[in-house]
Amino acid sequence: MYFSGVYTALVTPFAADGSVDYEKLEELVEFQIAAGVAGIVPVGTTGESPTLRTPEHLKVIEVVTTVAAGRCKVMAGTGANSTDEAIELTEAAKAFGVDGTLQVTPYYNKPNNAGLIKHFSAVADLGLPVCLYNVPGRSAREIPLEVVAELAKHPHIVSIKEAAGSVERVTQIKQLCDIEVLSGDDSLALPMIKEGALGVISVASNIIPAELVALVKHALAGEFDAAQILHDKYARTFDHLFIDTNPIPIKAAMAMKGMLEEVYRLPMCSTTDENKAVLRATLETAGIL
Repeated sequence: MYFSGVYTALVTPFAADGSVDYEKLEELVEFQIAAGVAGIVPVGTTGESPTLRTPEHLKVIEVVTTVAAGRCKVMAGTGANSTDEAIELTEAAKAFGVDGTLQVTPYYNKPNNAGLIKHFSAVADLGLPVCLYNVPGRSAREIPLEVVAELAKHPHIVSIKEAAGSVERVTQIKQLCDIEVLSGDDSLALPMIKEGALGVISVASNIIPAELVALVKHALAGEFDAAQILHDKYARTFDHLFIDTNPIPIKAAMAMKGMLEEVYRLPMCSTTDENKAVLRATLETAGIL
């Protein structure tokens, strides 16, 4: 297995002036490692990668990889809707010593099936283990099952993050090929593991990493009753961390807990006071605050 367990889709902390807070980033990585996560995913969707400049993007990967230092895996978000850009980012991440790369479906330009295969294969040819990222709600393009099956033949395309909200797709993928599957939704981690997924790339683990580690550990061991208890305890948290566009709610939650400053870069901005009240109540009920 290349990637299994809990991989935290890490937020990117900003200072009050909007610059990346690399010191806080180091603290967040240490917090994740202490909780026992299997890996960290910097500069994915949750890391606000679209608003990071390229030097910042690469610096975040470098800092996370340096702090992790083999204590957990690092799956760097280096995807793009330009194949050349994805290759350049991936080459740089490889030089930093990451364990793998998360490759989102090229967004906006909506390539056809042949384009998808050529794009992902070109990145995988660099030699780093690749986790495909199927998130049609953001990319406007699903990775079709037949494309997943074809890409799974590539020796370096080892995993797929399923964030399309479909547990059934896990079953369908496992019937077609032996690529590893990770849930892209905290709320679906347990049912997806029951269908053959090996873990989750988690948003909630930014704030409750040890709890997600325990949930997934139980599920992978077939201890579904114990996993269900944890799932039920945090189910509303999972839902309300998406009360607004990710990563707005998770950053708001972390700010409530004093873990970081609630700073975003436009076009991302703070959610409403009403949403914050709902989120705070949920976190308090779950014992997170």
